This record gives sequence, C-alpha cells and structure tokens, in this order.
Amino acid sequence: MFTGIIETLGRIKSIENEKENVHFTITSNITSELKIDQSVAHNGVCLTVIAIENDNYIVTAIKETLEKTNLGTWKEGDTVNLERAMKLGDRLDGHIVQGHVDQVGTCISVKEASGSWYFTFKYDAALNNITIEKGSITVNGVSLTVVNSNLNEFSVAIIPYTFEHTNFHSIKEGSIVNLEFDVIGKYVSRLNELRK
Repeated sequence: MFTGIIETLGRIKSIENEKENVHFTITSNITSELKIDQSVAHNGVCLTVIAIENDNYIVTAIKETLEKTNLGTWKEGDTVNLERAMKLGDRLDGHIVQGHVDQVGTCISVKEASGSWYFTFKYDAALNNITIEKGSITVNGVSLTVVNSNLNEFSVAIIPYTFEHTNFHSIKEGSIVNLEFDVIGKYVSRLNELRK
C-alpha cells in the first residue's frame, strides 16, 4: 500500500532481459535503506527488490507488468519516481494507492500557467476506468487531483515542487504514463456493472 507521495527519483542503470522477464538495476539515494523482498513503487508500479549492491538495487518485471505499464519503454538513464510502502500509523498525505497500474495513458497537452503546469492525459475508456472532477488519480505513482474530467481524458495541475521533485519535468506530449485510478471509484464502477 502506498500514498502517491514520491520520496525520491531513481535512475535506470541497466536493463537485462531474461526470457519474458526484465531485470532493472536502479541507482537511488534510498538504496542503503532498502531490504531484499521489500516492495517499492516505481512510476506507480509495485516491484520487489531482489538484490542490493552499493547504491544499486535490482527489481524484476514479468510479462504482464510489462504489457500493462510503461516499463517496457524504459531506457538506461531514465528517471523513475520512487516510493516505499507506507508505514502503519503514518499520515496518509496522498490517497490510497495499491501500486497496481490499471492502464497506461498518453500525455496530449502540457500548458504552463503562471508558474505551474496543466498536463492533460488521454486513456482508453473501453477498459471501464473513470475519473471524476476533484477525484484522485495516480500518474506515474504521483497522487494528484483530477481537473477537467472527461470520458477518456483528464487534466492535473502540477505545482513547481512536484514538477521538480518527480519525473513530471520529463513528461511531454506523446509521453506514455502509468495510471492507477482511485480504488474506491473502481469498486463503485464494478458494483454498477454487476447490477446490469
């Protein structure tokens, strides 16, 4: 369980394919605090630490994860948003995030607005995920508030702190991002489907 409040950025040091799995070696300033078998969200994707050496650690993504997220587009040198699992008793500053990406979205617009930015993302509405105005959404692991909610797109407003301390500064038109929709909204949507 996560909150969507990004702790730090990591950098992809190397990528190794093994059959249908991909091992990512990541350098980060929290590596010394990690443990093997620990869950860490990478751009919102919960992955397990399988090895640690100096400032580097390794996580593995299976075929399903690669198909449903933007991990397959990662390259050496890319930066990723990192968040360790929340501790019981901590404040929930973001919202309840599972680290289970629902689908990817595409950035279709970035507009500067007097020191902040509006990012608009399009997604496949056929997968039955929804946003609501002022509801929660996770984009690349970042807990955000939806503005301009539409059937298959939404916008988020990004303040300078978030822009500088997450990988939002590298998102541009055409960028593929991981989306995790609000867990409560997903259950409500599913219940409505079952009633039909």
